[in-house]
Amino acid sequence: MTDIEKQYARVFSGPDGKQVLNHLRTITIERILGPNVSNDELRWWAAQNALVHQIENLINRGNNPTQ
Repeated sequence: MTDIEKQYARVFSGPDGKQVLNHLRTITIERILGPNVSNDELRWWAAQNALVHQIENLINRGNNPTQ
């Protein structure tokens, strides 16, 4: 486990961090795009999702040092 993984886990472990992460999920991963979404919008949405997933992965690794 790296220091950055521990830091992500620590930052997002409290109630404020959990609320922020929930908000990020709501505006990205859980967002539903309509059928008329453009390629550019779809790429932007995918990039945002990837960032939120990266944050979640770092948190998980920071909370589970054996994985």
